Amino acid sequence: MGRQLKIIDKFIVGKYLGTFLFTLGIFMVISVVFDVSEKLDNFTAKHASLHDIVFHYYAGFIPYYLNLLSPLINFLAVIFFTAKMANQTEIVPILSGKVSFNRFLRPYFMAATIIFIISFFANVYLIPYTNRLKNNFENANGMTDNDPAKSGVHMQIDKHTFVYMQSYNEAKHTGDLFIMEKFNGDTLLQKLVAQTAAYDSVKGVWSLKNYSVKYVNGLREQFISSNTPKDTILDMHPTDFILYDNVYSAMSLQELNKNIGKEKLRRPEVLNNLYYEMYHRFVYPLSAYVLTVLGVALSSRKVRGGVGLPLGAGILLCFAYIIVEKFAITFSIKGGFPPAIVVMLPNVLFGLLGCYLIFKAPK
Repeated sequence: MGRQLKIIDKFIVGKYLGTFLFTLGIFMVISVVFDVSEKLDNFTAKHASLHDIVFHYYAGFIPYYLNLLSPLINFLAVIFFTAKMANQTEIVPILSGKVSFNRFLRPYFMAATIIFIISFFANVYLIPYTNRLKNNFENANGMTDNDPAKSGVHMQIDKHTFVYMQSYNEAKHTGDLFIMEKFNGDTLLQKLVAQTAAYDSVKGVWSLKNYSVKYVNGLREQFISSNTPKDTILDMHPTDFILYDNVYSAMSLQELNKNIGKEKLRRPEVLNNLYYEMYHRFVYPLSAYVLTVLGVALSSRKVRGGVGLPLGAGILLCFAYIIVEKFAITFSIKGGFPPAIVVMLPNVLFGLLGCYLIFKAPK
């Protein structure tokens, strides 16, 4: 019996991983072909080199979408081969041979663990690096839909200093209407207003032009204005006024933690984005277990119509999982819900559904 169970384990793990890899490969080839056809005009218009397209854009594109699609492909692969086993009456003899349903699930969890480990290290270490390659290529070649320049930026750069920039031009490294105020508690000590603020990347300083400064000392005020540019060192950079939608996905964990510490003071409104991105990298791989349980529960019973019915139900649940995850992101970023709780929402909901279906599954 022990030897027979080992054979069953190898059979199920092999079927699981084989179907998963084959399906993932098919989806990836289709995705690349469609993306090439869609982006070909952009590549030629921007005169992008073949080296950059292959080793920067697609070196980031392929890992990103492999990671993005892997839970859903995993789910469909489990449903497909398990439903096929059930349709060919292969599961009934296994359960009839004094094998418990929990023991039957063991090889599924073994395969899911392999996928989880690969997905975990990819999410934490590999994907941020490859995303940076892809994002840099997209941003340099104008392939993003959003305008990265932010307008009307308020920011606190230290305990006593607050700045405001009306607009920033990334190409010229110049901002319009720069205001800096310094306080001692609630008392205003100094207010500087400059028509333009240009960043010198060589010196690492901001050059303020057409500026005026008001100094406040109790009831006395002193006003100074000048047309001569003034260089000043400030704890802010052009990246503080430029934000691409994909910037957080390209940060390592160290960079995310560093930015969280910085943004707590500067822009608390973006903290949920950073926290959600960090927590999501650890939670997302757990979907391998959740969707495996749900897939086995849906497809382990032989039904009239063969593989089609459980596969159709699986596709519907795939869409439901995506919708719940998108709502979770919105709840966290726009609704202000705690990211640590919201990021778990898809896996908790579908995990509970999977446990219920497992409980109801024939044993």
